[in-house]
Amino acid sequence: MNIILTRRISQIFFMLLFLWFCLAETLGENWWQLRGWPVNWFLQLDPLVGIGTFLTTHTLFNGLAWCVATLVLTILLGRFFCGWVCPFGALHQLMGYLGKKNKKTLEKIKINQYHKAQYLKYWILIFLLTAAAAESINLIQSSPWGSPLFFSALLVTTLVILLISASVNHMTDSGKTFLLFSISVAIFMVITRLLHMNGIFSTSLLTGLLDPIPLIHRSVNLVILPFMDKTSLLFSTNARYYEQAWIIGGIFFTALFLNLLIPRFYCRFICPLGALFGLLSRYSIWRIGQKPGNCTHCKLCEANCDGACAPSRQIRTGECVLCMNCLHCCPDDLMEYSISPSVAGEISAPDMERRDLIVSAVSGLALVPILRLSGTVGPNWNPALVRPPGALDENSFLNRCIKCGQCMRICPTNIIQPAGFEFGIEELWTPRLNFRIGTSGCQLNCIACGNICPTAAIRPISLEEKSGKNNYADKGPIRIGTAFVDRSRCLPWVMNKPCIVCQENCPVSPKAIYTRISYEKVWLNNELQIHTSTLVTLTFQDGFLQSGKYATGDYFIHIPSDKTDRYLLIVRNSEGSIEIAENSPLEIPLETSSAIEIFVRLQRPFVNPEACIGCGTCEHECPVSGKRAIRITAENETRNKTHALLL
Repeated sequence: MNIILTRRISQIFFMLLFLWFCLAETLGENWWQLRGWPVNWFLQLDPLVGIGTFLTTHTLFNGLAWCVATLVLTILLGRFFCGWVCPFGALHQLMGYLGKKNKKTLEKIKINQYHKAQYLKYWILIFLLTAAAAESINLIQSSPWGSPLFFSALLVTTLVILLISASVNHMTDSGKTFLLFSISVAIFMVITRLLHMNGIFSTSLLTGLLDPIPLIHRSVNLVILPFMDKTSLLFSTNARYYEQAWIIGGIFFTALFLNLLIPRFYCRFICPLGALFGLLSRYSIWRIGQKPGNCTHCKLCEANCDGACAPSRQIRTGECVLCMNCLHCCPDDLMEYSISPSVAGEISAPDMERRDLIVSAVSGLALVPILRLSGTVGPNWNPALVRPPGALDENSFLNRCIKCGQCMRICPTNIIQPAGFEFGIEELWTPRLNFRIGTSGCQLNCIACGNICPTAAIRPISLEEKSGKNNYADKGPIRIGTAFVDRSRCLPWVMNKPCIVCQENCPVSPKAIYTRISYEKVWLNNELQIHTSTLVTLTFQDGFLQSGKYATGDYFIHIPSDKTDRYLLIVRNSEGSIEIAENSPLEIPLETSSAIEIFVRLQRPFVNPEACIGCGTCEHECPVSGKRAIRITAENETRNKTHALLL
């Protein structure tokens, strides 16, 4: 079989498999819904997810062990993942093919030339990895010598320095760079120890912003599928909406359409996962290269190369995505995929100088501490950032969340939303709860988000733990936050309008929202003076009441001259008459021209913070449009004891 056809079949297969997993994330019992499908498999194959979470947590989660197989196969075969498996790479290759389809050979050669700027993806990779590993320096300084934590931190630091060192051209340069960085880190630790600056670094996992596998998951979950749901409802019972969708979609489609200018633009210049594979592929056993023979220098291989790896000259092994186009188009049959090095020579590492490595590494080390100066993960935390049930404390959460959008797609009520820029760069596109945008609050019998999260940023919990029953009765239910009544917007409080929607819809038992009854006078344009009166029927001298308005069961009449505090329920009213309930009539008919008043009975809501779990049903159901009159904040959340309410 033609090698190009084989590669295309592989790309189509993995693309369809990826899309199938995205579709199967709908909750339900049908065979095409979430019934044991390994929907996180592509994320688990992604080494940048595994390495990133290992750097921040010093733990490799069971599911992410799949990435070890990807790393091993990359060392054996080269960048096979980019050219044969990656669904995002397949889209880039398709768009690049369409962009250069009608171009002449010389134009194709020109746009496929290697650009020095292709080293930027290595800069991005080092920047992200050092940001993830920075806290290991703190652990080396503070952990007891010989402890497991000390050795894991030392392993993390060594791994990052090795990856940085692999970014220089020659093996001897790699050794010198490794030694230089190791000595620099050691000197820095001694200086910070002497100056009592231990703990200066912080860690955050930011790889998911640009890692192609979380990026395409996020784009499909929050843009493509919601668009299909909105137009056809094929995969969801309701139209789904997501904040930041226009930004996420804009980045996704911009990355695709840039291929019309330069094929595989994202892969060549930005992709940090491709950079990681590029560093590993310098050690690959099998690789593309020239075999002995007389090359006519027709450069058809460069015209069709998708990685801009210059196959007709010294091939850049780190840029080769194994598209195999050069094998297929070479008229002299001089290109081969073998264990033999290319006879034309090889360039095994990117065009990065030591100063580039130093700048990227230092920038990554300094990034998170500078971001944390705003205090958003400390005393200046934003109570509007409400996390899903089971979310870890904020530091641990940011060390694990890869911003893939899996939890947002699976949420049956559509309340898990991507956080925006207002919460900070670290929190960008991480899950937060917005109770206005969905179909209800957080359902008491739903634990889907924690059970689909690939990195346990939202840990898997049971229904018993969520509700605080049986073995978890002592701990009580998991609190997402607490509801607060905004009396400046609440209908009974500020407008004297009867409303108990929040109290009626509160799903916890006993209810976390209770009411207190208050009677408030209804101000009328004119005074109500009796014309005729029986024990249950009153007519007035001037008929100006709105017919039926006061017959809702919330309005009462009160007689100012009555020394008792009696309120008589109105059951019917017309423009000039009122009927009161027969079970509470007047004691005697009222005299002509005597005055009466209308009062409204208000059930004003109060929240019991000891019972409220922050499910958000009250906020969703509140009839006040726009900014709700009852809102959930993260105060009193279970995941962070420092956010407890001081009552």
